[in-house]
Amino acid sequence: MLQGSIGISAMHMQVLRNDKVIMFDRTDFGASRVPLSGGRCRSDSYDAALKVDCTAHSVLYDIATNTIRPLTIQSDTWCSSGAVLPNGTLVQTGGFNDGQRSLRMFSPCSDKSCDWIEFAGYLSQRRWYATNQILPDGRIIIMGGRKQFNYEFYPTTRTPPTELYFLQETNDQNENNLYPFVHLLPDGNLFIFANTRSVLFDYTHNRVVKEFPSIPGGDPRNYPSSGSSVLLPIDENRVNVEVEILVCGGAPRGALEGVIRRDNFMKAISSCGRIKVTDKNPSWVMEKMPMARVMGDILILPTGEIIIINGAEYGTAGWERARQPVLKPVIFRPSEPTHSRWRFTVMSPASRPRLYHSSAVLLKDGRILVGGSNPHVFYNFTAVEYPTDLSLEAFSPPYLNPAFDSMRPTITHIRSSTLRYKFHAYITFMVQNYTSQSEVSVRLVAPSFSTHSYGMNQRMVVLKLVGVMRVYGNNTYYATVMGPSKKEIAPSGYYFLFVVHSGVPSFGTWVQVV
Repeated sequence: MLQGSIGISAMHMQVLRNDKVIMFDRTDFGASRVPLSGGRCRSDSYDAALKVDCTAHSVLYDIATNTIRPLTIQSDTWCSSGAVLPNGTLVQTGGFNDGQRSLRMFSPCSDKSCDWIEFAGYLSQRRWYATNQILPDGRIIIMGGRKQFNYEFYPTTRTPPTELYFLQETNDQNENNLYPFVHLLPDGNLFIFANTRSVLFDYTHNRVVKEFPSIPGGDPRNYPSSGSSVLLPIDENRVNVEVEILVCGGAPRGALEGVIRRDNFMKAISSCGRIKVTDKNPSWVMEKMPMARVMGDILILPTGEIIIINGAEYGTAGWERARQPVLKPVIFRPSEPTHSRWRFTVMSPASRPRLYHSSAVLLKDGRILVGGSNPHVFYNFTAVEYPTDLSLEAFSPPYLNPAFDSMRPTITHIRSSTLRYKFHAYITFMVQNYTSQSEVSVRLVAPSFSTHSYGMNQRMVVLKLVGVMRVYGNNTYYATVMGPSKKEIAPSGYYFLFVVHSGVPSFGTWVQVV
């Protein structure tokens, strides 16, 4: 436990390049538990709860000092989306009510002067439950949202949005295609998953290049079914780069009606589907998780393993619509043989349920920061089965066990904190019990924008390792790697860089890919 209360429920999270985490919920909850500083207040005649609100609905969390600073948001950010520009500025889009067409920006600063800047009416359409993806040219594509079967870009060209019929086709009676899973692929196209279907989409020409097979089982995976998805690590050491997508969990078809009409909480989905989109004829490989899970967050660990954390075993996303929180995180090892007993490992349980409106992000030191849970309307702390949770916790994966310290590399120097495409980069690290070059890898991780069980823009790139040599004779080593091969592999921007030795990662350091 890091903080018993940060004053808001961490519905949305993004780690910034200065090791601060920006968090926010929504403005129409009523008064939060953290006052705005300096006597500031937010006046909003459209607000459904408070027309004048002198409390904050966004905070900036300082990882190093474990402290928060309240921030000011004017328009409603409920169920919105975000992506980070190459310069490190968070662009945050949409929401509800007066925030549905708003665009907001937050640029990290070294003092306490930075705050949200808002542009009301910037978006061409209302974006509620939409998805943002950074593109190779530095633009952001903003896709979908409730009753929006189209997409637009930031910066805008002030043209009408472009229709995407795939989103309309995947919209069922309960929607189940909100917060579509969008992943940028090395060929420059987008993988889009909605409901049970997925396509390869060329956004530059607005055409579906290929439709992949539907995920087996026929159950939806997007909001409100709320499974999760991740692009598995891209390894530039391979002659032919392979690209795989993982989709796990969710609620079965009919789960929403079961809760609403019959107070019947159906068991969540226990399967994960994995598809290698670079195959000539891709197909899904299905595996069973140790337990069923809806509203689970999927994150890439520095080792390339996958953690699945938060969520519930019964019900679906939404207020009061889930039961039996799943407290135990699971670690999935993609490199283990399919159906191996080592494929999934169940971890120790968390102390707090994390249900609807919870979130999780990877930190530079390898921990997972977990917050939020607002499974009912408003800040409600009494007379409910699962109260609103304002706390922050950190989960420490097994690789942080001190027993591995002798194998843990420590980055001591990077010749430049700027990595250039196809140029050599040089990293000096120390490790007490060095094994061999074959056990060393250097990895970039793009921190994700986390909300509603989906980490937008999350990706890992394993850099091409040229060689490792020992220097100075004091457990110090010098690794030479190649910068990413192209922007489609790693869009320009800020990344965590980790050195991994014998399955044990270093603490990360920030680098900018340009």
